[in-house]
Amino acid sequence: MGDAVAATGADVSIIFVPPAFAADAIMEAAEAGIKVIVCITEGIPVKDMVTAREYLRGKDCVLIGPNCPGVITADECKVGIMPGFVFKKGQVGIVSKSGTLTYEAADQVVKAGLGITTAIGIGGDPIIGTTTLEAIQLFTNDPDTKAIVMIGEIGGDLEIQAAKWIKTNCKKPVIGFIAGETAPVGRTMGHAGAIVSGADESAAAKKKVMRECGIHVVDSPASIGIKVKEVLG
Repeated sequence: MGDAVAATGADVSIIFVPPAFAADAIMEAAEAGIKVIVCITEGIPVKDMVTAREYLRGKDCVLIGPNCPGVITADECKVGIMPGFVFKKGQVGIVSKSGTLTYEAADQVVKAGLGITTAIGIGGDPIIGTTTLEAIQLFTNDPDTKAIVMIGEIGGDLEIQAAKWIKTNCKKPVIGFIAGETAPVGRTMGHAGAIVSGADESAAAKKKVMRECGIHVVDSPASIGIKVKEVLG
């Protein structure tokens, strides 16, 4: 990586390395001076990611993922595995734990005539680089983004942290959806991080807090585009 950066001046890395070696690849990219590290790999051991995240602390770089589809700014740049043709330029930002729901939301928003600024797939693992809150803060400061779609799922408290920040700090409308309404307690569903280990981590509990914080919550992913159009008038 150091040789590649020296030869090309690269400042972005996208990682498809197998799980056993992916954390090393993340740390190598950071050591080489890469500013944006996007890790697609799923199944990285939690212990490895603890080590990698600690290694990144204080370094001048951003990690997206792992276990994510990447990042796309519509009609400008794609660093990821999402179907680029779905994303058309517009005024709605998307942050999502789910890759497929990112594409679904983007498609609905585009068909509603609004389009996308940037979509960030943060990943569904228990330990990730960029959180929902950090992505929301980026969109809040982006003058081109007029509304934000926040897609979460059961497990963890990332959405609740973001919702509480939004209530106090974000003047832009936020449309929210939480996947996993019918997931049984204590069973991992799909993503490694999608497991309800406490009452506050269920879909119902998260949606309740989000609504209390002024987020426009939909109960079905099929309603995301309709709600965005309604909120933006």
